[in-house]
Amino acid sequence: MPANTRFDLVDLRLFLHVTDTGSITAGSKLSHLALASASARIRGMEDALGVPLLERLRSGVRPTKAGLAVIHHARLVLQQLERMQGEIDDYAGGMAGKVRLLSNTAAITDYLPEALAAFLNAHPAIDVELQERPSHAIVSQLLSQAADLGIVADSADTSQLEARPFRRDRLVLVTSRQSNSGRKRHLSFVDALHQDFVGLGEDSALQQHLDLQAGRLGLRMRTRIRLRSFEAVCRMVEAGVGVAVVPAIAAERYAGAGRLRVLKLDDAWADRELLICARRFSDLSAQALKLVEALCDPGAALVS
Repeated sequence: MPANTRFDLVDLRLFLHVTDTGSITAGSKLSHLALASASARIRGMEDALGVPLLERLRSGVRPTKAGLAVIHHARLVLQQLERMQGEIDDYAGGMAGKVRLLSNTAAITDYLPEALAAFLNAHPAIDVELQERPSHAIVSQLLSQAADLGIVADSADTSQLEARPFRRDRLVLVTSRQSNSGRKRHLSFVDALHQDFVGLGEDSALQQHLDLQAGRLGLRMRTRIRLRSFEAVCRMVEAGVGVAVVPAIAAERYAGAGRLRVLKLDDAWADRELLICARRFSDLSAQALKLVEALCDPGAALVS
């Protein structure tokens, strides 16, 4: 590397935004830069290092091996800066900062809104950047240090992460009262796959998880319609369009006036514990640790 190579924090944040989104255009928007300015900064980084950092594709960009090294070090630099700022804010009597949190569908829909609202109200100087991802993708992004914290189902491989219990979450099958499920109280997912489904959007972490389970059985879900919320899904099921897999807490909330039947799923993956994970809790900023403490409050009720 040339001795006079210099990158500023704008360059590093821009490069992470570009590689996280796979697009210079999207990365420039997240960085609040004009596309021409963002492109020039990326080119400047490549010229300074003497190697290409991005592979330009028709569908976007992806990092080269040198680019992956820059990603690793850029995350370390920015995380260290956040920790330093957190410690300084502590001395100044404040806790300003941002925590990057990834979560699966169940937690982001049914468990986090109330908990995060309480946390944000209690810590007005701390912001939370919350994004929905499937559990396996969250693990990958935590390992690559693309986020501070993640909430995943215990079916994900968290052996390389540190994890603490968050909530228990049970997935159930909901059907209309007029369905042919009769007096059944439980059903296996493989038997349910012979019916039409009402599903969430393809970008939903839960929907991706269900599609994965169906694929492992050598089958696919026949999804007649996709909706954006559990409430809309349950209403469509009540109308007899199909069946759906939703968290038990959502099924109970939207059961309506007895028009919805709730069946237990026999599959082991349907009864799961949600975990809050980090690469290393000891490496987290003061703000992220505050959020962990709030979400893992032992007084929080668990769903059985």
